[in-house]
Amino acid sequence: MRKQKPEIPAPGKGKRGEEGYLGYLLRQAAGAHRLRVERALDEFGVTQPQFATLTMLSAYPGISNADLARLAVLTPQTVSVIVGNLEKAGSVVRKPHAVHGRIQHLDLSDSGRALLKRCRERVQRLERELTAALSANEERAVRRWLVAVSIADTAG
Repeated sequence: MRKQKPEIPAPGKGKRGEEGYLGYLLRQAAGAHRLRVERALDEFGVTQPQFATLTMLSAYPGISNADLARLAVLTPQTVSVIVGNLEKAGSVVRKPHAVHGRIQHLDLSDSGRALLKRCRERVQRLERELTAALSANEERAVRRWLVAVSIADTAG
């Protein structure tokens, strides 16, 4: 007798739903959100990691590649490729460090700032949709919990 393959549940069902492991559910949610962001930014030719890179460069101008990798939660190798591509596109400029000649600081160009503004509008719309069913207190609780999860290892 042949064994039947188990039916794979849709997101939100079985172990992919409220019965699932928190770590898996976080990963599933992050993947779904990343896909939504990728689709929203596709018109601009911007990926979710590129958006994260542009966002962090805007928030912390003049940072190094190494700092950018930590902030954008990407590997240094991935950031090097992303920055190279954004630089070729004219969205990012490198500036030499005032004291250390080998260190390069990264900044957004004017066209990079304009691109980020268009991307932010799309992503902010997604975030409003994501939180639409939450009260302000619920949203704050979710944000606090996500931050607590992300810093749990660093608290020791």
